[in-house]
Amino acid sequence: MKRRTVLGSLAAAVLALSSTVVAAQEKKPIRIGVITEMSGPFADYGRQVQTTIEAFQKAKGDTVDGHKVEIIYRDTTGPNPEVSRRAAQELVSVEKVDFLAGFGLSPNAMGAAPIATASKTPMIIMNAAATSSIVMCSPYIVRASFTLPQVSAPLAAWAAENDIKTVYTLVSDYGPGLDSEKAFIKAFEAAGGKVLGSVRAPMANPEFGPYLQRASDAKPDAIFAFVPSGDTGVQLLKAYEQRGLKDQGIQLITTGDITDDVFLDRIGDVALGLVTSHHYSMAHDSPENKELIKAYQDVHGPDARVNFYMAATWDGMNMMYDIIRELDGNIDGDKAVELAKNMKITSPRGPIEFDENRDVVQNVYIRRVEKVDGKLYNVEFDTIPMVKDPGKEE
Repeated sequence: MKRRTVLGSLAAAVLALSSTVVAAQEKKPIRIGVITEMSGPFADYGRQVQTTIEAFQKAKGDTVDGHKVEIIYRDTTGPNPEVSRRAAQELVSVEKVDFLAGFGLSPNAMGAAPIATASKTPMIIMNAAATSSIVMCSPYIVRASFTLPQVSAPLAAWAAENDIKTVYTLVSDYGPGLDSEKAFIKAFEAAGGKVLGSVRAPMANPEFGPYLQRASDAKPDAIFAFVPSGDTGVQLLKAYEQRGLKDQGIQLITTGDITDDVFLDRIGDVALGLVTSHHYSMAHDSPENKELIKAYQDVHGPDARVNFYMAATWDGMNMMYDIIRELDGNIDGDKAVELAKNMKITSPRGPIEFDENRDVVQNVYIRRVEKVDGKLYNVEFDTIPMVKDPGKEE
C-alpha cells in the first residue's frame, strides 16, 4: 500500500511537471492585422506586402520566443478610408489583433488611425508616403517607409550643387505630386536655383508630349518630374525620348517611384541614364539587402525583384518581431510605440531610426539607371545621410 502511494505521488508529480512544460510551450499567439490594397488598381501594393511577409516568415520563422505569429489580411480594394476604418475596427474588436500594419495608400492609413488611437493598438505603416501629417493622426502610428518630401528635397539640393541652375517641374495632378513639387521647389530655390515654370498632368490617360514641349520652350537645365510608378512612368520616359529633350541638353530628374525596381524590366532601356532620388535600391550593396533579396527569391523565384515597399515591409516585420520579443508577447500599445520609436536599425536600405514624431529618418540616395550583368538597376552614386521629413518643418 505504501509503495503504491509513493508511485501514485510520483506519477502525479510527473503529470504536474508535464502540464507546466506544455503550458510554457503554449504561449499566447500574436496576431497582426494587415490592411492593404489587394485588389483594384493598386493591387500590386497588396501583392508586394503579402509576398514579402511570406518570405520573411519562411526565413525568420512564424514564432517569436514561443509565440505563434498569425497574419490576418484585409483588402481596401483601393483608396477607401472608410473601408480601411471598418477593417481596422473588425481586426481590433473581433480578431483581437495585437498590431495593425500595411497601408499602401495615405487615405487608408488616415482612415484607420482613429481606431488605433481608441484601441491603443500599435500601427506600423509600410508605405503610405504621400502625406507628412499621417503620423500626427495617432500617437500609435510609426512609419517605417518614407515620405515624398523626404526624397524630393535632397534631389533638389543635389541638382543645385551639380550645375543645374534652372528647372521646369512636371508632376501628376494629385496629392503626392503636389507634395513632391512643393518640396522640390522650396529646396531648389533655397539652394539658389530658379524654377522657370510648373505644369501638372492629369492622372487619367496623360499625354505628356504637350507638357514636355512647354518645358522645352522654357529651355531649363533640367525637368523635375514625379508620376506614379508603373505604366505612367513608362509613358513619361518614352515621351521625353521621342521629343528629343535629351539631345537638347535638358536633363530629366525624378523621384525613384518612376524607376521602381519591380518595374524596371518592363520599362526597358528607355530608362538608362535616368537620375533619381530614393531611399532604397535593389542594387544597394550590404549584407542586410543581400539577406532580403535571397529570402525573397528563395520563395518567389531567382528572377524575382525587390523594391522599396518590400524593404519597408521587411523592416516593419522585424520591428514587430523585436517588440514581441522585448515584451514577451504582452503587447501594450504605449510600451510598443516607445520601443519602436527608440529603435536604431541596420536595414536593407541602410541605417534607419525614428524622429520625435515617430517618422523614419534614413539615407536618401542619388541613383542612375545602369545595366549590371545585363539587367537594369538603380545604381547609387551619392548619399545624403539621415534625412528627416522636411514636410513637418514648415
